[in-house]
Amino acid sequence: MSDTEKGDAKVGHLSNAPSQSDQFEDEYTEVERKSLIRRIDRRLVTTAGALYCISLIDRTNVSAAALAGMNVELDLNVENRYSIITLIFFVSYIIFQPPSTIIIRKLGPRLHLSIIILLWGAVMIGMGFAPNFSAMAALRFVLGILEAGFFPSVVYLMSTWYTRYEIGKRYSFFYVIGCVASAFGGILAFGLMQLNGRARLTGWRWIFIIEGILTCALGVAAYWLLVDFPDSPRKTYGFLTEKERAYVVRRVNADRGDAQTPKFQLGLFLRAGKDLKIWGFAMCFCATTTISYALAYFLPLILNTSLGFDVGQSQCLVAPPYVFAGFVMMLTGWAGDKYKVRGPLIICNMVLGLIGLPIMGWHPDPKVRYFGVFLVTAAANSNVPAVMSWQANNIRGQWKRAFCSATLVGFGGIGGIAGSLVFRAQDAKTGYKPGLYACITACLINIVIVCITDGYFIVQNKKADRGEKELEMEDGLPPNFRYTL
Repeated sequence: MSDTEKGDAKVGHLSNAPSQSDQFEDEYTEVERKSLIRRIDRRLVTTAGALYCISLIDRTNVSAAALAGMNVELDLNVENRYSIITLIFFVSYIIFQPPSTIIIRKLGPRLHLSIIILLWGAVMIGMGFAPNFSAMAALRFVLGILEAGFFPSVVYLMSTWYTRYEIGKRYSFFYVIGCVASAFGGILAFGLMQLNGRARLTGWRWIFIIEGILTCALGVAAYWLLVDFPDSPRKTYGFLTEKERAYVVRRVNADRGDAQTPKFQLGLFLRAGKDLKIWGFAMCFCATTTISYALAYFLPLILNTSLGFDVGQSQCLVAPPYVFAGFVMMLTGWAGDKYKVRGPLIICNMVLGLIGLPIMGWHPDPKVRYFGVFLVTAAANSNVPAVMSWQANNIRGQWKRAFCSATLVGFGGIGGIAGSLVFRAQDAKTGYKPGLYACITACLINIVIVCITDGYFIVQNKKADRGEKELEMEDGLPPNFRYTL
């Protein structure tokens, strides 16, 4: 292999990409190609981000409702009932993850996603009328079933439209839209609390009812706004022509050689589970979401009970750390795509978390501790698209990619269960120290996983450079693939 080929290989490109791309790049000028990608960005990433925003709000607004009186009215302050309410969502969320990436291929994203969004909006409205703990727990379980089909499907869908070193920025922007916008859900919740007493309903019930109505409206709109897979014959309203979609398929094939989807076979789908690096990605995502969900479910309570802010301040002060996290996310997404690195950025995020967590938990000044919240929020949430990009760059084959997306998000649900439990009510008097220790441990786990996995990638890439083996060659995929560190 020549030095040029080796250079291309080390950053993860297929060595035959230039020769393939020469066959079709002259179909469009550079200006036309950039315009085409921007159209995909506007339609796919923006729509997915807006839907993810409502998804995050709907799964995490129990923290706002708890501050608004739900815990008292439904008697959730005993026997860890609030923690049960938060974690039971993830039980069904994990169980129903694996089929989602198969179903979306059969039904298409527009039909599959719009139906489940509409249904979970109806569940949200029902939560506004829950008479007791048992009813709320049951509704949260059903919500988990429905939301299980959203995130892995969207992550998989986006990965089919972009090349490997375009996807980092897109995942970051998608997550920024959802995460930062949902952070303002606390402010929205504070506003909806003011409806207390209207129609003889307490303020926390209005949070669920109004947000559920908004979700149903977005579910209907999603049918026309979402796009299908680039290789699908199904039509998407007002989007790309057949020629443009064919061009997208060819450029993805030139990058990683897996744009075409073979016929589904259960054995082919499950065979991906033999690949240990998939479980490494999943464990990394689990440790990341342990921190991010812990913040999502408990940050308003921490600000109120531990840092001493009142209810209104606690609802509104959730937003600024997520805005800061949005800037960090976009910076890491840009850097990852430009310099073609993934693992080192994950380590940087976790180091930021290891700096922020002690400040958040142990500094005597509440204002300085609030600064620590900024660092921890940025570290945990920036790591979500970083890990997604890391796994997307190192997986080939459509059904292996589908399995990996489902596994990744499923383990993210396990992290959600852990995040629901780390900040316990009985630890409030200690400043939630046990939960902070758990988050520090999660940061360290991520650093260890990245070091081991990237070390393995370095060894395997060197073997491939010496011609001793080919990487990721399942199902007749093109040769000369290299892992991205």
